[in-house]
Amino acid sequence: MDDSLILLLFFLMLSSFFIQSISTKQQSLILPLTAKKISSVSIPKPPNRVAFHHNVSLTVSLSVGSPPQQVTMVLDTGSELSWLHCKKTTATPSVFNPLVSKSYSAIPCSSATCRTKTRDFSVPVSCDPKKLCHATLSYADASSVEGNLALETFRIDNLNLPGMVFGCMDAGSSSNPEDAKTTGLVGMNRGGLSLVSQMGYPKFSYCISGRDSNGVLLFGEVDLPWLRPRKYTPLVQMSTPLPYFDRVAYTVQLEGIKVGGTVLPLPKSVFVPDHTGAGQTMVDSGTQFTFLLGPAYTALKNEFMKQTKGVLRNLNDPNFVFQGAMDLCYLVESTRTTLPPLPPVTLMFPGVEMSVTGEKLLYKLAGATRGKDQVYCFTIGNSDLLGVEAYIIGHHHQQNFWMEFDLANSRVGLAEVSCELASQKLGLGL
Repeated sequence: MDDSLILLLFFLMLSSFFIQSISTKQQSLILPLTAKKISSVSIPKPPNRVAFHHNVSLTVSLSVGSPPQQVTMVLDTGSELSWLHCKKTTATPSVFNPLVSKSYSAIPCSSATCRTKTRDFSVPVSCDPKKLCHATLSYADASSVEGNLALETFRIDNLNLPGMVFGCMDAGSSSNPEDAKTTGLVGMNRGGLSLVSQMGYPKFSYCISGRDSNGVLLFGEVDLPWLRPRKYTPLVQMSTPLPYFDRVAYTVQLEGIKVGGTVLPLPKSVFVPDHTGAGQTMVDSGTQFTFLLGPAYTALKNEFMKQTKGVLRNLNDPNFVFQGAMDLCYLVESTRTTLPPLPPVTLMFPGVEMSVTGEKLLYKLAGATRGKDQVYCFTIGNSDLLGVEAYIIGHHHQQNFWMEFDLANSRVGLAEVSCELASQKLGLGL
C-alpha cells in the first residue's frame, strides 16, 4: 500500500463455470473473487463498527429484473434480507429502477411473507399507506435503510432465480459516501429470507485472498481432494428468543485465545452468551476486522503488548483510536518493507483453531504518519467501544482460509489454504 489513502474492494465477478455436484443433484456454482484497488475518499470519524461499507467490502455483481439491470451488492453473512437501493422515478438514473421491470412485484402487508417470515428483523415490519409490507433495517454503525419488501428475478450468469424476496429501499441514512458505489446488500445468514436459503443450497463457501490476487465463491458441493482435511466446529443453536442473540447468524463457540504459546487466563464463562443472549461469537463477512468483548480484549491486548515489548514501539497516544474501537497502535519506520516477527494470535473453537499471523495482525493506516514513522494498528478491536454485545470474526482474519458454511449440518468448516492457488485449481485464475 502506498502513502495515498486507498481502499481495497473485493469484486465477485460472475463466471459461467458450473460443476455438477457429487453429493447432490443440484448444480454447484463457482464464481471468481478478485481483489482490486480504487482511490479512496475520506473515511468518516469515527465510523464505529467497521461495517459492510467501510474500507473493505466483498461485492458481487449480478443482474436483477426484466429486462435485467446490472447491480453491485455487498456479500454479508451477518445479514438476512437482501436489498437494493431503488429509485422509483424514471427521471432519476440509478441503482435499481423497479418501474421498468416486468417481473417486479411489491409484497402486500397481508402476505404471509410479511407477517411470518420477518420475525427475526431487529425492527418489526409495518404496513405503509399503500398497504405494502414496509421494512426498516438498522446496522451497528448507525446507518439504516427502509422501503418495501418485493419479489423479483435475480440472475447469476445464466442461472435465473425468479420470485426472490428482497427489500426495495428508497430511503436511508449513512455518513459514508462510499455507500453510493454499491447498489445494495446480499444477505447470506441462516434466515429464511437470505439469498442462500431462498436459492435452496445446503452450503456455500468462499476463500478471500490477500491483495491483488484471485479468490473464489462456491455455492453447493464439489469434491475437492486438495482441501482435505477440513475441520469443523458446530453452530450454536438457540431455540428461545433472547433480546441480544441473533438466532440466524453463523454463531460458533469461542473457547479460548492464545498469543504465541500462551493461553489467556480467562474463564470459559467469558465466551458464553449470558441470559440476555449477549456475548455470542459470529462469523461475519460484512465486518472487516475482529472484535472481542472487553474482558477478553483487555487480556489479549496486555499479553500481545507483553510479547512484543522491545519489538514494536507503542504509539502512546490515548486520543488515537482507529475506527472507534482499536486503541492499540504502533509506530513503524516508514523505510521498513516488512514487519518484525510477531506472535500469532489463535482463536480456539471446538474442533478447530484459527491462527492469525504476520501482516494480518497489524493494519497500516494510509496517510497516518508521525515524523518518519508510519502508524499501524492491531487488527483486533474492543466490541464494548462499538456498543456491540458480541464477538465478531471479520473477513480480514478469514483471508486464506477456505470458509465453508454448512447449513444442512449446522456447522462451519475451515481449512488453511492459498486462496489464489484455490482459484487456479478451480480454473478461475484471471
